[in-house]
Amino acid sequence: MRVVIAGGHGKIALLLERHLAARGDTAVGLIRNPGQADALRAAGATPLVCDLEHTDVTDLAAHLDGADAVIFAAGAGPGSGAARKDTVDRAAAALLADAATHAGIRRYLLVSSMGVDAPPAAGTDEVWAAYLRAKRAAEDDLSARNLDWTVLRPGRLTDDEPTGHVTLAAHAGRGAITRADVALVLVALLDEPRTAGETLELVNGPTPIADAIGAITAGPEPDAPPGTP
Repeated sequence: MRVVIAGGHGKIALLLERHLAARGDTAVGLIRNPGQADALRAAGATPLVCDLEHTDVTDLAAHLDGADAVIFAAGAGPGSGAARKDTVDRAAAALLADAATHAGIRRYLLVSSMGVDAPPAAGTDEVWAAYLRAKRAAEDDLSARNLDWTVLRPGRLTDDEPTGHVTLAAHAGRGAITRADVALVLVALLDEPRTAGETLELVNGPTPIADAIGAITAGPEPDAPPGTP
């Protein structure tokens, strides 16, 4: 599998790239800063310099050539203002979807955030409010497209060791999740196309990741044949 990851130098992305490379997949990380290339190579990924704020759909689609899936794990990052929350967390996610469509790639995973369902409360920090609005706008844009999309909304992110156990559901409840477990869940979502069309919240919990994914994809019990006790 060839997977292109926007935000390829992010903490989650680097962990994800290591997992993909370890199992023989090809991970391509889109980065804005050429100085980050060595870190991607160390993770087993192929770095590709592409500034999502200063490219167009045709050039980006060319970078996606031959990919089986794309993952948007980019973000404007700490220290950025409200304007860049919109140009990265919303507009770049939409541009990646445009490029995926142009390149004929259907599978798209979007790393979003918990807390985007309701408008930011009065008094919320302006930049944080802009981040939440941008993430929700990116979700709304993606869900309206004819792509095999899955939205993942992690809870509060930590750098703890992975647990391999999560709560993954439409409504998971507030909580924390390790970045390492987010990366593992993204790999599992790539492997399970039946999660397309789902918006899932993610926190650490009691359920092994494989079982949590299985519960999402399990259909309703079939009706019993007539005359069955």
